[in-house]
Amino acid sequence: MTNRFSDAFLLEAERHAAWGAEQLQVLTSFLPEGPWTAELSSCTYQQGGLELRVAVLGTYDGDERSWMWGWANPGWQGAEVVALTEAVGRYGRAHGIPELAEGLVDLSGFDDPHRAAEMLAFTGMGVAGAPGYLGQMAGPGTRVYFLPDDPRVPRAGLEPVTLPRVLLTGAGLIGHSAPQVVRGFFEYHRVPHRVEADRIVAELPDGNTAEVGFDGLGRISGVGVDRIGR
Repeated sequence: MTNRFSDAFLLEAERHAAWGAEQLQVLTSFLPEGPWTAELSSCTYQQGGLELRVAVLGTYDGDERSWMWGWANPGWQGAEVVALTEAVGRYGRAHGIPELAEGLVDLSGFDDPHRAAEMLAFTGMGVAGAPGYLGQMAGPGTRVYFLPDDPRVPRAGLEPVTLPRVLLTGAGLIGHSAPQVVRGFFEYHRVPHRVEADRIVAELPDGNTAEVGFDGLGRISGVGVDRIGR
């Protein structure tokens, strides 16, 4: 894919890569299979007999190859269904990230515009702190993305046993900055951590210490967990 995203956006996306990828798996396992419907006036989404409160994150227009954030859609501005995602725009303006600050994002310069739209949805999910996102076809060439805004959706915890897999998977998702992926994961889980030369050391909630090393190219070279009493 031709990469036309700004460095500021890519660094923000990387911050959510590890925990976000794991959380999407949790959301997929939680949702029952079946047809879906949504009632935007009441912020509700139904799938397979389960009803959730949601917000509209944005829409992808496959014909125009563009992404519109929910808060920028003239039909939804000021509505409750985009209240959660308005925070994405505010964050983008405060941190100088044009892809989050601008209501309409042109994706025509990407080799795979749909994949670029998924990356915008993924990053918007992370900025909003939502437990995943849902993308559904809403018409010919149009895909709408929802954020679950419901406390019943489970959240992935931090498991020392799966930590190496989670961090390596997250680092491979975008491939821009592995250290940013690791820092973002520990920040999300509110784990104290420090940077030491070519590694990041974190004090896990169970008392164990995790050490993530990086090679000369900034890639993860190893993930180790020192267990109590070992």
